[in-house]
Amino acid sequence: MFFLLTAFGMDPFLAGLLGGLPRIFDAITDPIMGFISDNTNSKWGRRRPYIFIGAILSGILFAVLWRLDPENSQMFNFWYFLIFSMIYLIGNTMFSTPLIGLGYEMTSDYNERTRLMAFSQTMGQIAWMIVPWFWVIIADPDMFATQAEGVHKMSIVVAGVSIILGIMPALVCKGIDSSKMENRATITFKTLWSNLKELFAGIVQVSKNKPFMKLCGATFLVFNGYQMVAAFSVYIIVFYMYGGSYEGAGTWPAWFSMMSAILTAFLVIPIISALANKFGKRKAFIISTVISIVGYLLKWWGFSNELNAAFNETKFAQALNQGVAHVFEFINPTLENWNMSWFSIDTSQGAPWLMFIPLPFIAFGIGGLFTLMMSMTADVCDLDELKNGMPRKEGTFGAIYWWMVKLGQAIALVLGGLVLKLVGFDQNATAQTAETLSKLRIADITIPAFTAFIAIVVMWKYSLTEKKAREIKMKLVERRGEL
Repeated sequence: MFFLLTAFGMDPFLAGLLGGLPRIFDAITDPIMGFISDNTNSKWGRRRPYIFIGAILSGILFAVLWRLDPENSQMFNFWYFLIFSMIYLIGNTMFSTPLIGLGYEMTSDYNERTRLMAFSQTMGQIAWMIVPWFWVIIADPDMFATQAEGVHKMSIVVAGVSIILGIMPALVCKGIDSSKMENRATITFKTLWSNLKELFAGIVQVSKNKPFMKLCGATFLVFNGYQMVAAFSVYIIVFYMYGGSYEGAGTWPAWFSMMSAILTAFLVIPIISALANKFGKRKAFIISTVISIVGYLLKWWGFSNELNAAFNETKFAQALNQGVAHVFEFINPTLENWNMSWFSIDTSQGAPWLMFIPLPFIAFGIGGLFTLMMSMTADVCDLDELKNGMPRKEGTFGAIYWWMVKLGQAIALVLGGLVLKLVGFDQNATAQTAETLSKLRIADITIPAFTAFIAIVVMWKYSLTEKKAREIKMKLVERRGEL
C-alpha cells in the first residue's frame, strides 16, 4: 500500500481496495487448496509437491505484479494490479496453505508445537528486519532514479529470493506418515462435484469446532486491528515528527520497523514460549495481549515531539547521540564503499529515541498471536480427528484460519485507507494539517488497543487446556497408533 501511494500516486482509498479485494479472492481459494492437500496421495507426501511448485509460481508472478507504470492512468494501474494480484495469489495459495498444514503436523507434542511455531515465527521476523529498508533503498535517488524504478528492480530481487527459500521446506521438511491416513477423497475431474460437497462438509465440521472459532475470532481482532494502522507509524514519523520531509526522517522509519522485528524475534517470542510452557497457551496469550495494549498507549508519548526534544537535552541522550554518531562515523566509509550509505543514522540534530520505548510492549501482540494461535490450532486438529475421524484436516484448518486472517486483512486494508481519507490525509501533499496528524495519532493507538481488548474477552474461556490436549492425544494413539 505504501508504494502504491508514493511511487504510483494511487488514491488512498483505491490503494486500500487493492490491498483488500484480492484477499477476499484469496480467502476463497485457501479452503480449496487445504482440501486438496489434505487428500493428496503421492510418494512425496501430501504437502511438499504443492509447496515446491507454488514457491516458483509465487516468485515469478510477484515480479510481474509490480510492473506498474506511473505514466499510466490511475484506473489502468488499479485494474492491472487488481487482476494480477488475484493471479499471483493463486500461486501463493498453492505454496502457503500446504506449508501451514505441514507445520501443524510436524510434531504431535503439546509443548513442542509451541517451540516449533516460535522458531517458525522467529525466522519469519528476519524478513521483517529486511523489508523496512526497501522504503529507504527504493526512495534513495542515488540508488534509483525514481521510486517506480526501485519497485520494479527490487521486486525481481524479492522474487528470486522467495523462490530459493520457498522450495526449501519442500526439500527438507517431513510431515506425518500419510500411508496410514484413511478415508481420503479421490481428487479427479470426474469427482469434482463430490469433492466440493466433501469440502463444504469439512468446512461445516471446522466451523462447529468452538475452540477453533475462538482462535479465529481472536486472531481476526488482534492482527487486523494492528494491520489497519500498520502504515500509520511511517506517516507519523515523516509528517508529524519531521514535518513531511522524507529526507529529514531519513532512515528512522526503517529503524523503527526493523527494531520491532528484532525485539519480536529475539526477545518477545522466547519469553512467550516460556510463558506458554509455564502457564499454558491461553494465559500466555492473555498476558502478551495485555502487554501489547500498554505498548499501544505508550505510543502517544513515544511519538511526542515535545518529549523527544526534552529527552535530547538530557545528558544520557546527548551521550547516546554522540556514541551512535561515533559508531557511524567509523563505519560510514565502509557503507559508502558498499553503496549502503542509506543505512546510516544522523544524530547531529538529536534523535527520536522515545519512539522505540513502546516497541518491546507492542511486539508481544503479534509475536504472541501467531506463535500461540498456530500452536493451538495444531491441538485443535487432534480434537477434530477424535470427533470426526480421518483424514486429518491440517490443511483445511490452516486454510480456514488464514481465511479468517485474510478476510479480516482485506477489511482492515480497506478501512485503513478509509481512515486515512477520514482524517484528511492527502497523499499528494508535502505536509499534513495539525488536525489531520492529531487524528491520525489517535487512530494509530485506539484502533489496535480496542481490538486487542476484545480479543482477550473472546479467549477468556478458551477450553482446550494442556490436560485435555494430552488426553485427546492418548485416545488417538489408542485408536490408530502413532502417525
